[in-house]
Amino acid sequence: MQSLSLLNEKLDVLLKKYTQVQAENTRLQGTIAEQKQQIENLSGKLILAEQNLMAAQMSTSVLEGNDKEVFKKQLDTVLGEIDKLLATLND
Repeated sequence: MQSLSLLNEKLDVLLKKYTQVQAENTRLQGTIAEQKQQIENLSGKLILAEQNLMAAQMSTSVLEGNDKEVFKKQLDTVLGEIDKLLATLND
């Protein structure tokens, strides 16, 4: 009879541990779900930031291209004036 009560006590202890492990497992699964959601949110933000960076880089390169065109026009004007001066000196 004593061995039966000892087994019953051990079974109670194991059942309590099992219940605790189940509760911990549920809590950890919730934590995993939250972290997956955070990862998805951060991935979305990263993609958006990369797109914004690419757009900023493209707009910068466009501005540089416009600056190049302005510089080229100014250079053509200056070279044209130099050609006129050389032509008048040769006359």
